[in-house]
Amino acid sequence: MNAGTPQLGVGIGWRPEIDLTVERLDVDFVECVAEGVNPRRIPESLRLLRERGLPVLPHAVSLSLAGAEPVDTARVRHLARVATALDAPLVSDHVAFTRAGSWEAGHILPPPRTSESLEVLVENVRRAQELLPVPLALEHVAALVEWPDAEFSEAEFLSELVALTDCRLILDVANLYANSRNLGTDPEKFLDTVPLDRVAYVHVGGGIWQNGVYHDTHAHPVLPEVLDLLAQLHARTSPPGVLLERDDHFPSDGELAAELTAIRTAITR
Repeated sequence: MNAGTPQLGVGIGWRPEIDLTVERLDVDFVECVAEGVNPRRIPESLRLLRERGLPVLPHAVSLSLAGAEPVDTARVRHLARVATALDAPLVSDHVAFTRAGSWEAGHILPPPRTSESLEVLVENVRRAQELLPVPLALEHVAALVEWPDAEFSEAEFLSELVALTDCRLILDVANLYANSRNLGTDPEKFLDTVPLDRVAYVHVGGGIWQNGVYHDTHAHPVLPEVLDLLAQLHARTSPPGVLLERDDHFPSDGELAAELTAIRTAITR
């Protein structure tokens, strides 16, 4: 484990729709969507969690660090202000692009894994790091298709990114499962290759099968196979934290508590 990475425990993604639920759950930290937080008017629920001593980690979704254009510094500065307002130990976004020119995808899209793409990503990450008051962690994404002519596997691409920028990683075992089912990638080879000592924390989310394709929805229960991958990860290392993501079709407090218990069981097998 990286010496500068704080110990986080087991957490959940904070969303306005379940703010009271999150306050009642037994969690050690939370993550919020940075673009949805006004740093001058922090939601009361997040202030309460901070007063209890829980770390609140801003997770951005729109920096488009893997896009061909230079990083939008206004978006990075917003993330920096949110981090400062929440006294966050780190912030995060994705190894992805969300726009090209004036076109906004509305989705988090994986970049081509080429030397040229890596060079652009590294430059954008370094520029973002210069503007941020805390370390930056980056999450690999779920994909439905592969770009042609890849020069790196996903784990190799992430390893190069870490080596060149000293960023941290969010390892998403649900994305890992989705890519293994939809693209035929090997999760064990990924875990054997990616620099696990640079993992800041882990994401766990639910999904659903539709027409032979696995969709990482964050709106359905976590599959046992995803929890198995979490256990496999913990057989190799002990990441500082594990976080449950839920973005839609929110279940009862009891169901969310049961999923958190399942995560705790998986990491102590």
